[in-house]
Amino acid sequence: MILDDFRLDGRVATVTGANRGLGLGIAAALAEAGADIVSVQRSDDCDEVRAAVERAGTRFLPVMADVGALGAPKAALGAVLSAFGRADILINNAGVQRRSPAETFPADDWDLVLNVNLNAVFRFAQTFGAHMLANGGGKIVNIASVISLQGGFTIAAYAAAKHGVAGITKALCNEWAARGINVNAIAPGYMATEMNTALIADPVRSTQIGARIPAGRWGEPADMGGAAVFLSSRAADYIHGQMLVVDGGWLAR
Repeated sequence: MILDDFRLDGRVATVTGANRGLGLGIAAALAEAGADIVSVQRSDDCDEVRAAVERAGTRFLPVMADVGALGAPKAALGAVLSAFGRADILINNAGVQRRSPAETFPADDWDLVLNVNLNAVFRFAQTFGAHMLANGGGKIVNIASVISLQGGFTIAAYAAAKHGVAGITKALCNEWAARGINVNAIAPGYMATEMNTALIADPVRSTQIGARIPAGRWGEPADMGGAAVFLSSRAADYIHGQMLVVDGGWLAR
């Protein structure tokens, strides 16, 4: 049955930054599809994601780590294998945003955004991918952005990082597709999350953005669930190196 191919029963999914925003929506959906969930997060605030996973009837493990730290991927994988004995799915979701005009963009903010949004994506994919290659394959889903295809305003670092995520997704596909790993990406549009608080609070920009979205509203974390489950499941076994846009039609305008 085709619907069975979307089930994730018995799989273990690691989601960076699953305790809030898009990561929470993704983790909840993966759990509802049957996956056990590991959240890699900086803070110990995981009550909401834990509750969502437990409502779905699967297991939950929080791993406290700064995803931008060099040792974080290895430590996270070790915790996953110690608790569950397997690592089937990696969702590279954690991210940060800093806004400033390009001519005054602070060097520290540039380095932070590139490290968390790009370097960490590669390091986690590299570490989990090596394990998957040695254990029959797996699924890696990188969270890109519509800014992977655009430039935006006052977000030069974020644009550079998200373009890089699109490139990493294709590069890893070329190396790993024939070896059992599906590497794909999801490109969310404008989402009503903490990362976009400044935009939402700006009456001019918020109105401009909302008016351009054909769906007539900003996205919500739950809108990411279907794409994440699909790309993490057997239903996507022949999907490689793709970036699935979830934007309410933003790019079609």
